Parts: sequence; C-alpha cells; structure tokens
Amino acid sequence: MIQTFALALLLLIILLAVGTVLGRGLGSHRWGIPEALLAGSLGLLVAPSGPWPLIPQAVIDLWDQLPLILLTMVFGSLLLGKPLPQPGGLWRPLSAQVLLALTLAFGQYLVASLAVLLLLQPWLGVSPVMACLIEVAYEGGHGSAAAMGPTYERLGLVGGEALGLAMATVGLLASTLVGGLVVVVARSRGWLTVFPPAPAAAAPTPAAQAGVAPAAAVPAPGALAAWSLNLALAGIAVAIGWLALEGLQWWAQGSDGVLRSVIDALPVFPLALVGSLLVRLVLERTGTTALASATIQSRIGTLCADLLITAATACLDLSLLAHNWRPLTVLALVGLVWNLAVILLLAPRILPPDWFERGILEFGQATGVAASGLLLLRMADPDDRSEALPAFSIKQLLLQPLLAGGVITVVAPLAVAGWGLPLWTGVCLGLVLLWIGLGLWLAARAKAG
Repeated sequence: MIQTFALALLLLIILLAVGTVLGRGLGSHRWGIPEALLAGSLGLLVAPSGPWPLIPQAVIDLWDQLPLILLTMVFGSLLLGKPLPQPGGLWRPLSAQVLLALTLAFGQYLVASLAVLLLLQPWLGVSPVMACLIEVAYEGGHGSAAAMGPTYERLGLVGGEALGLAMATVGLLASTLVGGLVVVVARSRGWLTVFPPAPAAAAPTPAAQAGVAPAAAVPAPGALAAWSLNLALAGIAVAIGWLALEGLQWWAQGSDGVLRSVIDALPVFPLALVGSLLVRLVLERTGTTALASATIQSRIGTLCADLLITAATACLDLSLLAHNWRPLTVLALVGLVWNLAVILLLAPRILPPDWFERGILEFGQATGVAASGLLLLRMADPDDRSEALPAFSIKQLLLQPLLAGGVITVVAPLAVAGWGLPLWTGVCLGLVLLWIGLGLWLAARAKAG
C-alpha cells in the first residue's frame, strides 16, 4: 500500500510538471487553459480507460480519493497568511458576496426546474427530481453528487448518482475552460482591477542594520524550516476541522431525519476553513503572525489546487457522459448560461469595485469546485492584490452548511417530491428575485452613501 501511494504521488507530480512545461510552452494561459487541466488530460490518455493504459488501476483508485483531501488542505491554508478583515468594513463586501452566491445556487434550481418542466418531461419523461442535478453537481461537485445519489434513486431518479457524477464532470471541465476564457476576455476588456503599485520597501532601521530584532517580531527561520512551520500550521487548521466534524457526527448520532443526513454528508473542508480562521486569530492575538508566511501559504494552496485539478481530471469516467446525454446536455447548458449571466450581468452591479475578481471566484466555485474558483482567481489576480479571497472564505463559512451538500441540497429533492415541481419552481423564482432585489438595493445604498 505504501509503495502504491508513493507511486501515485510521484506520477501525479510528474504529470503536473509535464503539463506545466507543456502549458507554458504553448502559452495555454493566454487561451484561458490552466496547466493543471492539461496535466489531467494527459493523465486521461494514460489511464486504464484511455488509449494508452500505462497507469495501474490501483493508482487511479488512490487519485480518486485525493480531491477531497487536497481541497481540505486548500481551505486549511486559506486564511493563515492574510490579516483577518475588520468587522466594520466587512458588511458591504460580504453581504454582496452572500447574495450573489444565493442567486447563483437558487437560480440553478430555477433554471433546472424550468428545463425539466417545459422540455425534458414532455420530451423524455424524466423524473422531476432531475431538477436538483445542477445544484448538487455544479455547486457541490463529485462528493455531494455521490452522497445524494441514493436519495435521488429512492425518489424515482434511476441512476441518480451516475447522472450527478456526470454533471459534476461537465462542471469541472466547464469551470476551468469557460472560466479561463472569461478571464482572457476580461483582460482584453479592462475588467480586471488595476491596483496601485506596491509601496517601496522602507529603509532598514539602525536596529535592523545592527541585527537586533524588534521585540514583537519573530525571527525569520530558514526556508526549509519556514515551509515545515507553515505546513504544520495548515495541518493544525485541518486537524481542528476534522475534530469539529467528529464532534458534530457524535452529537448527531441520536438524531434522525434531515439533521443526521446533513451532518453525514458534510465534508471536512468547510470546517478546515473554521480551523484556518481560528489559527489565524490566535496568531494575531499573540502577535506571532510572522510565523505564517503569506507567500508560502499561497503556494501551498496553489500546489494543492493544481494537484486536485490534475487528479480529478485524470480520474474522470467519460463513459458516464455517454448515457443520458440529452438531458445532461440540456441541464449542463442552462446551468452554465445561468452562471455566466449572473457573473457578467449582475456581479458588476452588486459587488464592490473589484467585482470581476470576486465574481470569477464565485463562478469557478458554483460551476466546478472551490479549487476551480481559486485557480481562476489566480489567473485574474496572480499577485493576490484583491480582497476577493477573505470575503469568499467567510461567505463559505456561512453558506457551506446550507448549499453544496448542506441542508438545502438535502431538502430540495424531498421538497420536489413532496410539494411537486411547479410549486418548488415558484419558490425558487421568488427567492431568486428576492436575492437580486436585495443585492441591487444594497449596492444603490452604498453608492448613495
């Protein structure tokens, strides 16, 4: 098992390295194609189901388990290297971010319900529960689709898990390919925020010249020690998240129904974000923030996101797309069009001035996985100068228990089956109009103030 794990990790790193060299040689970023996606595509070619099956199935089985682990590490490192935002200046960007995310998610239910009601049921006679597929697959990804599959099948959607996984596959590819192209368009149209140049480094003080460290400073360790320390901090954040999840599962053992279903389906990565917040808070309260390097934490998150995209792409089961391709095509297209419309038409009207960086992060997360959003943000803001990430991270803390595998994801198919699809569609329409109206109203108040 250890040898297989070592081989799987080595092959994944080699794939990412080859994909990076190939992508830079071809200038893939100019076309909005991340190097990690190229690396994963190379993995598909040499996977057991590919044209040149060179990689053992045991390696693919291990890669298939990596995305959740790597995403947890991404979230564990998210808040460690940046100062926590002050509550006083947080309301405007956070409220806009939350309302945009709610509009995206409930809009996915709305457009899917309309597609099922008006087209797929009269044409193909599909189950009404299929109206839940866009949100569970685009917002939740492969993990949520797999977790909700048995529920869908119990409610009459035959092959619900396979359909959800196929939709998640489409979302993962669309979020990186289409999102990357949108970043290219934004660069050419001037939508990216132009940040002022970084201030010049201050001249060293006499104490610093003499080698005397200030009282509150932490001595800078060597490069290897710094990496080890920052990895340990991210590991502590992940451990806090894991312990929190274990505690929630223990607490929910005696309960039944929706609460138990939600906690059983809750992944560890949103709680790792809580751990990251707590570790950063301790560092700030104890005056030891110099221990957490913003550069190293950013590189840890970037590397984990790249490995995640590579592994998830290489493990795609393309045969899933061949089955039920017609309803999948309709749902995938309407979901993608909705996400693009919200980001390009609504985001500039309700988000703060760095609207594109914030919006493209939401597009990646709402179409593929959170790591896809981080990858797109890195393309749009390679120097990490925008304030998109802190607002997104706190928004995830607030909404993750509800969407993308949370309470609403679990309750939605039950509501469709119990209320009927027309009533559910009307509820989603009312909520979407409410979120959009609140977002526009808050934006108008902010401009007037």
